[in-house]
Amino acid sequence: MLPIKCLQAGERKAGSIESTVKTLHTTDGRSVRYEIGTLYVPENRKVAHSRLIPVGFARIRSSGAAVGVPPVFWLPGGPGLSVLHDFEGKTESAQARVAMWERFTHVADVVIIEQRGYTAMGEMLRANNSPLPLDEPETPAAKIRRYAALAEAARKAYPAADLAGYTIAACADDVDDLRHALGYRQISLFGGSFGSQWSMAVMRRHPDRVARAVLSGVEPLDNGYDMPSHVYAAMQRIAFDADRDPGLAPWMPKGGLMAAVRVVRDRLAKAPVTIDLVDQATGKSQRVTLGVGDFQQFLVDNSSVADDWPALVLAIYYGHYTSWATSVARDRQPSAVTLIGPLMDQSLGVSAAREFQMRTDPALDMLGTWNFEPYLGSRSAWPTPDMGDELRLPVTTTIPVVFVHGDFDTSTPVENTLGLLPYFVRSHAIIVHRGGHDGTFYLLREDSGTKAAIYRFLGTGVMPELPSTIDAPKIVFTTPTFQPSPQVADGH
Repeated sequence: MLPIKCLQAGERKAGSIESTVKTLHTTDGRSVRYEIGTLYVPENRKVAHSRLIPVGFARIRSSGAAVGVPPVFWLPGGPGLSVLHDFEGKTESAQARVAMWERFTHVADVVIIEQRGYTAMGEMLRANNSPLPLDEPETPAAKIRRYAALAEAARKAYPAADLAGYTIAACADDVDDLRHALGYRQISLFGGSFGSQWSMAVMRRHPDRVARAVLSGVEPLDNGYDMPSHVYAAMQRIAFDADRDPGLAPWMPKGGLMAAVRVVRDRLAKAPVTIDLVDQATGKSQRVTLGVGDFQQFLVDNSSVADDWPALVLAIYYGHYTSWATSVARDRQPSAVTLIGPLMDQSLGVSAAREFQMRTDPALDMLGTWNFEPYLGSRSAWPTPDMGDELRLPVTTTIPVVFVHGDFDTSTPVENTLGLLPYFVRSHAIIVHRGGHDGTFYLLREDSGTKAAIYRFLGTGVMPELPSTIDAPKIVFTTPTFQPSPQVADGH
């Protein structure tokens, strides 16, 4: 395989690629030969003569796949996950990821494509968000204003860009353009989290080009905003194990972890708390006020790491606020935001029926509207058009799909997969008990037989006998860093 000739600026056109062949030498003595390059696509396909933008990709050729086996297109998550720098192999984790991609080549070529607007081979669109006051609890209205201000900051940061072109549909079309440019008739898809949502957009817009798919941490096109009760149910499953963990027993209040969550929620609903922090480097002090909304966001943001989450909740329950306040103070400061995230989310939107369900969900009392209110409330400020129910709502498909989902996943709850199964008539779901928001093979790390079967599925299209459930190892929960103390009264 020879390097592809680099294109001059005048030779570039929509759908053209330029690439080169390189070799990664790993620390264990292996050599991985790969092609890395750039696909050029219109920034906004609905606008004539739209400027071309770069999208990075890489390919590792298979040496042993049967003729005609569709390549595996690996779609990163995020939105806003750039992975092509891993081919530099500078860290152990980077080399591990390349080794994971290389294992696909036992069955097919593997192609990694990055997201428009956030790619190591081109543009990485970012803008600074505005600060939030430290001395006031966070409110949905303040968060809406912050998101609207971010949209304006994005326009000012990239006046020459057509930000309306950064949609989920455009990302799906980029995949098909790369398929065509590399000369493949069909492809297989492999993605987790946003990568699964991106895959579903490809299947909706280019169904005849997708041979099969393996998806994990599944995020349906109409589920960009999680249902509060589904997230809360995952928290309850984590709490069930935490309540029975001997290591946490000295700190666990009567009623268990979810009772502690309720106590803190009710405490902060009555009155916020103010914490004095001292910057260890400068000696300067600052006051941070925490309210019920801050706690609701904390629950969702931190429960994604199940082993640490109970100890964090218990610290707040017992009045140890400093660590939490430090984190909140940092989050309220101005910071660079990857724009592809909100641009994609706003292009996905939500159907009217699902929005009604979210706004009337029984878990709003505990988790609030933070998962969706800031986005929906700032919708008019963002330039990406709503893709509409024609793309969002599921339709029946015969594309074979293997779903893998953890039931401790609070980022994309397992109910996402369960709700999709009736529409995927040639599918199989593997529910991993105690699995979190991880990739397919990480979720299946204890089950080598199932991993091998999924590789065979990608190579042959034959769906083998697969388990419906797998038990991941029991979690070793982190214990609090403070000594156990007497029970905390509700009015603490």
